[in-house]
Amino acid sequence: MTLPLWLFVLLVVLAALAALQWLLLPGLRWVVRRSVRRVLDEIQLRLAIELPPFKLTRRRALIDRLESDPRVLAAAEQHAQSSGETTDRVARRVHEYAQEIVPAFNAYVYFRVGYWLAKTFARSIYRVRLGHADQQALAAINPKSTVVFVMNHRSNMDYVLVSFLAAEKVALSYAVGEWARVWPLQGLIRAMGAYFVRRNSGDALYRMVLQRYVQMATEGGVPQAMYPEGGLSVDGRLREPRLGLLDYMLKGFSPDAERDLVFIPVGINYDRVIEDRSLLRKLDATPAPASLWHTLGVTTRFVARQALGMLTGQRYRFGYACVNFGRPISMRDWARDERIDFRTLPDEARRAAVAQVGRRLMDAIGSVVPVLPVPLVAQVLLREPRRSLSPLELKAAVHAAMLAVERAGGHVYVPRGDRDYAIDVGLRMLALRRLVLEEDGLLRPNPGETRVLAYYANSISHLSAVDGVLSS
Repeated sequence: MTLPLWLFVLLVVLAALAALQWLLLPGLRWVVRRSVRRVLDEIQLRLAIELPPFKLTRRRALIDRLESDPRVLAAAEQHAQSSGETTDRVARRVHEYAQEIVPAFNAYVYFRVGYWLAKTFARSIYRVRLGHADQQALAAINPKSTVVFVMNHRSNMDYVLVSFLAAEKVALSYAVGEWARVWPLQGLIRAMGAYFVRRNSGDALYRMVLQRYVQMATEGGVPQAMYPEGGLSVDGRLREPRLGLLDYMLKGFSPDAERDLVFIPVGINYDRVIEDRSLLRKLDATPAPASLWHTLGVTTRFVARQALGMLTGQRYRFGYACVNFGRPISMRDWARDERIDFRTLPDEARRAAVAQVGRRLMDAIGSVVPVLPVPLVAQVLLREPRRSLSPLELKAAVHAAMLAVERAGGHVYVPRGDRDYAIDVGLRMLALRRLVLEEDGLLRPNPGETRVLAYYANSISHLSAVDGVLSS
């Protein structure tokens, strides 16, 4: 996945700030360490879920613990026997894997630098809103539980948005793909507490090292965030869950342990996804390869248009970005109700049981995906894409769609509590991008942009009584 230039610039700035403390003179490093301790003292009082000791353990100690884990050692011995590699070579590989995976959480970078930049950046682009949250159920979570936020993956902004909205309660640890293993992002991402994951790795030794780290972090109470879909949605719809990380967590979960494992469903949606057209190109049978210069050119034009809009006072933010938090799902309760212990199941039976949990999580995520103005208007327009509607007809149809979504259990975000205003906002966003055309006072979809409209309509198609629209 190509990293957007705007995100690259943001992360470079963060990386420079994170690296600064290691470049300071020894005398000033003491000041930095004192600042970190002050931050830790503050957040321990402020956070509803305390930072667990595992998250504050020095990285070197975690790497040593991972390398000496009995199951990792057994996997290394088996690999040496089957591959013919020397034990020293295999040990070096385990060390490299451990160094690649284990993060180096820095509370000062996360709560002082990262939080402020994430909040400032997100609010400069979107009208950020926290929509629905089951506060009573969230407050009832045992503080000793290991909490995992599971969410749909719409945009690279998801990392920024959820981290900043959840930072008042918890410091999240993300699983990040290989795309971010480049200088200077790698150091920054580790400082933010994230760990790297090689997708679709066929290396059994690597998978064991990753598995044991995930299990250690889960057993240690580290709050985590994961995308069960495994990647960005390219057509706007929810994807089927990928079960690798979920399987790692569950196969080591003991229903009788002191810590419960609690999944919190999170739904994310946007009136505009910055990468929408790049994602849609992946649906093409033979997508044209995008060169670096092409990507830079597109990004430069985009930034220039935004800058010009700011200078002329004609820049609009990209509509609403909304996050909903659903009812927590306790694995202790799940294991009791289903009468299963994932640790004792044979592999095939365990995978089937994990798949059942994955489907339940995706259903829970889907039920709290925010229904925003742009997806609603897009869905109504695409019911009859060749038909032109008057503004009054469009509003009546969108009002009916809102009611249909609410009857289906969806959460409609209505800005200012005014449904007419919400429809006007959605229509304005689509008109500004020329996704909707107005002719003789009538509105209709731009025939050349129906796939983009479908991308947004598909984000709520699972909640609506209206059949989902095609996106290919």
